[in-house]
Amino acid sequence: MFAGFKERVIHQYASVIRERAIGRAKARIALSGRRPAELSEDELEVIVKEEEDTIKRRIYGSGIAAIMVVLGVN
Repeated sequence: MFAGFKERVIHQYASVIRERAIGRAKARIALSGRRPAELSEDELEVIVKEEEDTIKRRIYGSGIAAIMVVLGVN
């Protein structure tokens, strides 16, 4: 029962982080004067991954990290 809940929470937070990272990546690309269509899939994925890492670092730097550790979200 708890394992199913844990998996749902992990998936939900991963989805939210990914969506926020995509939004931040789009803004970052726009600020650089480029369009997403001008970049390869690999370049886009690198930018989104960097934004995901930034978001995760901010989460871990806050009190939310303690809750995520208890739930087993990394």
